[in-house]
Amino acid sequence: MQHLLKTIIPFAVLVLLSACAGNGNSEKKSDMEANHEHDGMEQTTATANTKPVLKNDKLNAVYQHYIHLTTALTNGNEAEAKIAANAIEAGAKEVNGASVIATSAAKITTASGIEAQRKMYEAMTNDMIALVKQEGLANGELYIAYCPMAFDDKGASWISGSKEIRNPYFGDKMINCGEVKETIK
Repeated sequence: MQHLLKTIIPFAVLVLLSACAGNGNSEKKSDMEANHEHDGMEQTTATANTKPVLKNDKLNAVYQHYIHLTTALTNGNEAEAKIAANAIEAGAKEVNGASVIATSAAKITTASGIEAQRKMYEAMTNDMIALVKQEGLANGELYIAYCPMAFDDKGASWISGSKEIRNPYFGDKMINCGEVKETIK
C-alpha cells in the first residue's frame, strides 16, 4: 500500500502541476486573443467613426438635428420629432440660406400627428439636400435615399449617413422601402 501511495502521489503532483501550467498558458492565450479582438474592434470603430461632416459648421449642427428628426420619424415618435424639429428651427436661423428649412421645421413642431410631420419633413428635406450639396462635405459621405411609394406613390427622398435604408416616411410599416439614389462626397 505504501509503495502504491509513493507511486500515485508524485504522479498526482505531476498531473496537478501540468494542469496549472496548462491553465496559465490558456489564460495567456485568452488574454492575447482578447487583446487581438480588442485591437480589431478599435480598427472597426475607427473606420466607423468617419462620420460625414459638412464644411459649414452651423449647417453641420443642423444636419445632426436632421438625423435626430429622421430617426424620430422612422421610429414613429411624434414627441421626439417635435424636439428635433425645434432644434433644427433654432439652428437653421443661424445658417445663411436656410430660412426655408427653419420655416419647415417650425411647421413640424406644430403639426398634429406623425403623418403631418412626415409631410413637412419631405419639404424640409428637399431644401436640406440642396443646401448640403451647395455647401459640401469636409469628411465622409452622405446618401440621398428615395422611397418611390411615399405619399401615394409620389415618392420622397431623405438624407442618410448610411447606405442602410431606414425609411422615415413609413417607419415600421415598410422600414426597408427605398434605395440610395445618390452619394454626396
